[in-house]
Amino acid sequence: MKPNWELKNCCNHDQVVFLITVSVCAVVILALWRTFVLKPFKLVTVFLHEASHAVACKLTCGHVEGIKVNVDEGGTTQTRGGVYWLILPAGYLGSSFWGMVLILASTNLLTARIAAGCFLAALLVVLFVAKNWTLRGLCIGFILFLGVIWALQETTKVRILRYIILFIGVMNSLFSVYDIYDDLISRRVHSSDAEKFAEVCPCCNGVGWGVIWGLISFMFLCGAMYLGLVILS
Repeated sequence: MKPNWELKNCCNHDQVVFLITVSVCAVVILALWRTFVLKPFKLVTVFLHEASHAVACKLTCGHVEGIKVNVDEGGTTQTRGGVYWLILPAGYLGSSFWGMVLILASTNLLTARIAAGCFLAALLVVLFVAKNWTLRGLCIGFILFLGVIWALQETTKVRILRYIILFIGVMNSLFSVYDIYDDLISRRVHSSDAEKFAEVCPCCNGVGWGVIWGLISFMFLCGAMYLGLVILS
């Protein structure tokens, strides 16, 4: 069957459920934005941001010396070597990309299982290179959390693995766009990735690169919604 790229006869039951679930996730996230409930999920977004720097470093033949995630929702990745101008934007754009991947993975139980398994593997790997106990605790906590959710999925009628993956994906997408706006556009953090990138690629200043990265991140979110509907059509 050919993909329904034009979304003809939209929307069937699965597509409606997908749109409603994403909308509910977004409303819950925005309503609880400044509460402690979302703190672990915000830190997971920071984790994916820093992990994306690390992946870009390894893919460009660099060495990752350590990763930190801080309680104040900041983080650092210590790298040596690699292609610097690819490593710098990988944090913001990478976390947006992973948000899109998780949203799309939630459209099917098999892909949700694969996404959960890959996420667990990433948490285990980072656990051994983490440089502070905030990140170690985050890794251990989410390994246990996803392990319990997966066990419930397989052994009980509490089958919410797909919805947890979707929630993490939506959270990651929204927080990535917000983080770019807050760090790079509304206020200039001179140590930010965009300011450092502007030194390497001076055709734009840090704010300019922040706007470009923000638009790309928003496109990832829109792409996730569109491709999700295509998959479910």
